[in-house]
Amino acid sequence: MNGPYKPGTPCWIDLMVPDQQAALDFYADLFGWQGEIGPPETGGYSVCTLKGKPVAGIMKAMNPDGSVPDPMPPTVWTTYLATDAIDATLKSVTDAGGTVVMVPMDVMDLGRMAVIADPTGAVIGLWQAGTFDGAGIVNEHGALIWNELSTGDVPAARAFYSAVLPVTTALSEMPEAAGYTEFQVDGRAVAGMMDLGNLPPGTPPNWIPYFSADDVDEIQASATRAGASVMAPAFDMAAGRMAVLADPQGAVFAVIKARPEIID
Repeated sequence: MNGPYKPGTPCWIDLMVPDQQAALDFYADLFGWQGEIGPPETGGYSVCTLKGKPVAGIMKAMNPDGSVPDPMPPTVWTTYLATDAIDATLKSVTDAGGTVVMVPMDVMDLGRMAVIADPTGAVIGLWQAGTFDGAGIVNEHGALIWNELSTGDVPAARAFYSAVLPVTTALSEMPEAAGYTEFQVDGRAVAGMMDLGNLPPGTPPNWIPYFSADDVDEIQASATRAGASVMAPAFDMAAGRMAVLADPQGAVFAVIKARPEIID
């Protein structure tokens, strides 16, 4: 990736975990990432890299004062959507029925961030770039390739995201993906959405990241050897071969070997 992400495009992901070093070790072994616990002035935040480019963040779960949360928040990957005007976007969020979970904060000169919940309950971040645009490598083995929303109210989610960011929605044109919704920016698919009815009962609305994998079955095997759980074993689908996994601390993510014509 070169240059800033267009508003509405997923641009970054990060993970908040009880055991930061264990997470760094797991993803380093699985995907070849490099990363170490950051300095105190950044709360120890780790920017993981692949081929020298940033791919994801990993941080220790803690309260603003540095204490350990009780109860511990869910261990989840957070997707961030790019915006060029975070305050205006947040006003649109509340106007459209969403909730501000974390008010905007400056991250040194890197940019500004906030966290919101859409009207269906799914939590997602917003990122206004300063000196840091976001992921510097995508669509390659071990890097982010897709982000997907699962929601109990697809029409409401379509209306919400289209109201707060310059995104449009359209049903996928892939014959085997009937009913699957794409988020598009300038006519290009940047994320997807499906109904929660396709997932196990009780699954809350959520966004999950997909990582590109040269060999999905091998990644699944490596992850399970390292203590991960298999949520959906490797299977073939419209866009390629994929699996859904949960890391040893419970964060859910997908891996996919996308069909060549899917990646642009």
